[in-house]
Order: sequence, then structure tokens, then C-alpha cells
Amino acid sequence: MNIVKELSIYAIPAIFLIILCVGMYKEIKVYDVFIEGAKEGITTVLKIIPSLVGLMVAVGVFRASGALDLLVFAFKPVTNILRIPPDAVPMIFLRPISGSASLAMLSDIFKVHGPDSFVGRVASTLMGSTETIFYTLAVYFGAVGIKKIRYTLVAALIADLASVIAAVWICTVVFG
Repeated sequence: MNIVKELSIYAIPAIFLIILCVGMYKEIKVYDVFIEGAKEGITTVLKIIPSLVGLMVAVGVFRASGALDLLVFAFKPVTNILRIPPDAVPMIFLRPISGSASLAMLSDIFKVHGPDSFVGRVASTLMGSTETIFYTLAVYFGAVGIKKIRYTLVAALIADLASVIAAVWICTVVFG
């Protein structure tokens, strides 16, 4: 364990040194390439800001309007059949939309039930096994200008559903 800690201290400086040495060996102007990459990064950020702002506003409206509570209530028969703890259900709907909103929901679950409760373990597993689908699509597809996301969205939502079912099943088997 001490070896890993010692190695981790020197890992990033070693990577920088290797990059500089390879750049010198190949006669690449490393600083100029770095500046050009930083310019491209700023351009990419400016391209995706409208998508991110729209997504954040949509999440805020979704939670504040009570639509999340209505959605949880509507899916109650399905979640009961799948034995998903009721307090973990909002995580299933928030996680594909927003990582920060689902993290706040996870924190609330921990405060109410504790991290070692069955609900806390299911919510934690959901947090680790699912993806922020809409955020990821907005960022990556928005950066390259792809507008037709239908098939990607369907595949991502199916994968998310499989992750939810697997997370609940694994927690049920392991933690009972």
C-alpha cells in the first residue's frame, strides 16, 4: 500500500516529464501544441454551453414542477414488481438527466436511511452503474454538431434499464 502511495506522488510529474522528453526527441514544439489544444478546448466549451444551459434548466423545472413525483407515482406498479425500493426510484429517473441532481438525491437517501441500508446500497449501485445519458449526449453530440440521436438514445436508455435491473438484483442477492 505504501508503494502505491509513493508512486502516485510521482506519477503526474513523471508523465509531464515523459511528454516533454518525447516532444524534444521528436522535435515537437510542445508548448505551442498545448496552446493550440487549449484554444480548441475553449471553442468546444463555447459550442456546448447552450446545450448544457438548456439541460440544467430542464432538470430544475422537472424537479420543481412535481413532474418527478408524478413519474415516480406512475411507475410504482412496475417498481414494485421489480422490487425496487421506493426511495431509490427518483434516482432512476434523475441519473440519466443529471449527475449533480442524482448525487443530491443520493445524499438525501444517505441522510434518511444511511449508506449501509438496503436503499442506500441500491442507490449507490445505481449511481455507479448508470450514466448521465442526456448530459453525455448533449456534451459529446453537441460538440461535433450531431443532431440525429434517436438510435443512440434508445440504445443508451435500454442499457440504463439493464443497469437498473442488474443493480437491484445484485444488491438483493448480495445484501438481501
